[in-house]
Amino acid sequence: MIKIVADNKIPFLKGVLEPYASVNYLDGRQIDRLAVENCDALLIRTRTICNSSLLRDSAVKFIATATIGFDHIDTGYCYSRSIRWVNAPGCNAGSVQQYIASVLANLVLKHHYSLAGKTLGIIGVGHVGKKVEALARLLGMKVLLNDPPRARKEGRAGFVPIHRLLVESDIVTLHVPLNRSGEDMTLHLINQATLGLMKPGSWLINTSRGEVADGDSLNSALTAGRLEGTVLDVWENEPSIDLKLLEQVTLATPHIAGYSTDGKLNGTVQVVRKLGNHFNLPIASWEPPGIAEPSDSIITFDCRDHTLEKIACMAMLHTYDVNDDDLRFRSNPGEFEKQRGDYPVRREFPAYKIKLLNCPDAAREIFETLGFSGG
Repeated sequence: MIKIVADNKIPFLKGVLEPYASVNYLDGRQIDRLAVENCDALLIRTRTICNSSLLRDSAVKFIATATIGFDHIDTGYCYSRSIRWVNAPGCNAGSVQQYIASVLANLVLKHHYSLAGKTLGIIGVGHVGKKVEALARLLGMKVLLNDPPRARKEGRAGFVPIHRLLVESDIVTLHVPLNRSGEDMTLHLINQATLGLMKPGSWLINTSRGEVADGDSLNSALTAGRLEGTVLDVWENEPSIDLKLLEQVTLATPHIAGYSTDGKLNGTVQVVRKLGNHFNLPIASWEPPGIAEPSDSIITFDCRDHTLEKIACMAMLHTYDVNDDDLRFRSNPGEFEKQRGDYPVRREFPAYKIKLLNCPDAAREIFETLGFSGG
């Protein structure tokens, strides 16, 4: 029987592997060399740093992270030791799209901001960035895309240099991995120089990794009034965040943009199936249990006297209001990890049914494209 160490915050996992493996569930930050010394596989999230300090002289053969990002895994070391590692690409793309949708809806409904005709600059156009691009186009926004690795592979058509994106965008949103070196280094990609290129009065959203944006530069830009607003879900030195920066940003959340229940379940599905494939266990096509429907799953709108933009924003905000997470976080910023661990159930758009009255076909098309059911 194989031995597995698993992060105890990976949802829906307990009971799945026990028929085939000995499983030790630990807090992600407590997974240490002693814990992994004799285990065959690690199932982790971002809080477990898999490098030589953890893995040296261990029996680990397989690492699966239930996250899109994998900068917490020293992939070079794993390759050198023939340790197979896998991530869960795209697992929470819908969740981050919903988070960005809530941010944009807040701009419209609470900051009296019109999205139509505004330019959204998306830095990093992978699984998440593509979802955000689709959302922006549905809402009538212009879109600028920056993704150097994709541009090299696919050609420059459709992509713009980062300096043009920063100069022309009304809102900039970051969806890049954290690369600390190399041609595509993203460490402190947002810094004093790049912030200086942004339009006065523009907005910045970071849901990627905290270290992609230099906190000192952000503090200076916000103090100087360079930006109209900033939305941060990720922070340098998590969970010990900069409280001065917290005070200055418009919306602040504790690294939960990808924490919808659907997104977390998708991550679990991927790691379970990949573990099954690797060890030839009969769970390679495991199906998860059903998720309870939200109590307010039916949304009814009479579109008379409302713009298409307002209708869309009201529906998106009904499914998830980022202000709730912002308020909870600001009330207890020292409970960063606890708030992540105890994050409430959040369902994505497909869990909701729309009933539209007196609405144009364009409204129905928006909701159908976003995944809402009904109409």
